[in-house]
Amino acid sequence: MGLELNSKKAEVIVISRRPNLNADLFVDGTKLKQRDYFKYLGTIITQDGKNHKEIKARIAQAKTNFQKMKPLLTNNKITITTRGRALQCYIEPILRYGCEAWTITKEIQRKIEAAEMWFFRRMLRVPWTARKTNEEVLKETETTRSFINRIRRRQAKFVGHIMRREGLENLITTGRMEGKKSRGRQREKMLDGMTSWMGTKRVTDALSEAWDRESWKDTIANAKGQGT
Repeated sequence: MGLELNSKKAEVIVISRRPNLNADLFVDGTKLKQRDYFKYLGTIITQDGKNHKEIKARIAQAKTNFQKMKPLLTNNKITITTRGRALQCYIEPILRYGCEAWTITKEIQRKIEAAEMWFFRRMLRVPWTARKTNEEVLKETETTRSFINRIRRRQAKFVGHIMRREGLENLITTGRMEGKKSRGRQREKMLDGMTSWMGTKRVTDALSEAWDRESWKDTIANAKGQGT
């Protein structure tokens, strides 16, 4: 395609369940630098293939931008409904950038829900010394926890899109690799969590339903949801 590789700028990463694998790659006699993680198109990719580091960075960035908009988001002269819409418009997209490919484990879900409550408590100016439960805070904000559900909906819409497109993304999502599974409990995949959220027993059933756009939209709308 006429492209050239700059050996001084190019870096390589090995993604595997086995840690500390070395890849001795050379270009014009120069060994490419190996990294344990790097950022690609705004998303952190790590050598273990997990997204814990990326999600932690997203939460930190969202909190930083919340502090920049603190005069607006914590202004009691503005209704909590309006401030909630501002949070959803300006802060939440920063947190869930690239969330379509996230694998949300129970640990990750707790971190996202904790970040959501962090926003609500600061919008209400609740001090850390106040003994207010999350339920009381949600009642004052006149809302419920919704970050996880919105992330799951985006994932489901994305899966439906790539299934009907029948491109490379479809092959990666539905394909199988040669060889045997590793010993022990298998990692949870993004499709596993999405299927559980939708109330579907098997991943294959969900993927087959995604071919019908209207049926898939109804399934997403009627998903039982996840979170509290």
